[in-house]
Amino acid sequence: MKVSRGWCLASVLAASVATLSAAQAQEKGCILLKTVAEVEQAAKDERGNETKRLVAAEKVVPGDEVVYTVSATNVCDANADAVVIDNPIPEHMTYIAESAIGPGTEVTFSVDGGFNYGKPNALTMSNPDGSKRPAAAADYTHIRWVMRNPLKPGAVAFARFRAVLE
Repeated sequence: MKVSRGWCLASVLAASVATLSAAQAQEKGCILLKTVAEVEQAAKDERGNETKRLVAAEKVVPGDEVVYTVSATNVCDANADAVVIDNPIPEHMTYIAESAIGPGTEVTFSVDGGFNYGKPNALTMSNPDGSKRPAAAADYTHIRWVMRNPLKPGAVAFARFRAVLE
């Protein structure tokens, strides 16, 4: 995989590997996480209509948008309760506002390296003079998805976000 300016997409992907913080699932190793990086590509359907599809992100240059999909699979024989997925915004990537989704999840963000999370309207940043300003999507360092319901045995949950290579 190649990326201009010496950025290796593999290192960007390695930084994006999601971490699981649900105590029960983590202790038992019940949740298998996989992160995939893709880009949108124009295509035509069987009727000749213009559509978009996701393909592996083999070459990314500054300004390109990457779609990250995190899948969480419950590989145990019991429900996984209180599943939480914390995912850093990959290095050299800028999160695209309002792009994080995850059916059946509550999505929150961190601006301090994953120590504290909140909804976008509750996040602030400090200015050099000590005053506060609302955090912008470009300030986000991590995304957290909290699953509202247990993940049943064999079930797969998906979370997704978009980011742009700087």
